[in-house]
Amino acid sequence: MKPIISASELADALAGPQPPVVLDARWQLGGPNLRSEYEKEHIPGAVFVDLDSELAGPAGPGGRHPLPDLEVFGAAMRAAGVSADREVVVYDGGLGWAAARAWWLLRWAGHVSVRVLDGGLAAWDGPLTSDVPRPEAGTFVPAPGALPLLDADGAAALARSGLLLDARAAERYRGDVEPIDPVGGHIPGAVSAPTSENADDSGRLKPADELAGRFTALGATGAAEVGVYCGSGVSAAHQVLALAVAGVPAALYVGSWSEWSRDGDRPVATGPDPQ
Repeated sequence: MKPIISASELADALAGPQPPVVLDARWQLGGPNLRSEYEKEHIPGAVFVDLDSELAGPAGPGGRHPLPDLEVFGAAMRAAGVSADREVVVYDGGLGWAAARAWWLLRWAGHVSVRVLDGGLAAWDGPLTSDVPRPEAGTFVPAPGALPLLDADGAAALARSGLLLDARAAERYRGDVEPIDPVGGHIPGAVSAPTSENADDSGRLKPADELAGRFTALGATGAAEVGVYCGSGVSAAHQVLALAVAGVPAALYVGSWSEWSRDGDRPVATGPDPQ
């Protein structure tokens, strides 16, 4: 199963005999959650999930969006109606970053049938509603480890032995600016690969062959393992999604730069080159 679904495919699935669970993961960096926007209008049947409290743990030494407590995450997914034997589709406001974080977490936690609505809510041309559903509780129990996960030491090692992609904007990678975290720059050996370049102007991912060509040019040739990080493990999840569309498996460093840069003993590289 491909990891993305088009709006027309989702409409067909929702009209079918076994409709997927739909999760609304709209989110904004540094602002209040977007539940109020969800309550105004959303795809019929969609259940809101909050990235900061349900798809991540509290900010701290492990970064701004570390892995959530599995009990909290599992309870949130069950409350949304998620079961292991029922497909899940996730969408957000359009960037796809928050939806990809939910996709990655569910896949990492053992759910085998999860897709992201390509282009998010902006791509949806079907009906919208303000009715908040009350789904029957699901049965999903997280069983982590289905997708590869990196910690800080693993990311550092992969930057030397394989390909570690930095999904942030190029100016943050170079260290020209750092609006959020304590230090600018990148993990030594990491390659700049802004996740924004994986999508077209509408927010939809570029075709698989274009993505494959991009990642091949960056060094994802199949000869080495691939990993991704960003600021806090959100936009990097979208890069992992794009890599999956291109047929390239990749590990996610969830702590990302927000964890790495908190430790003054970890090296920092600046400028346009990996080293």
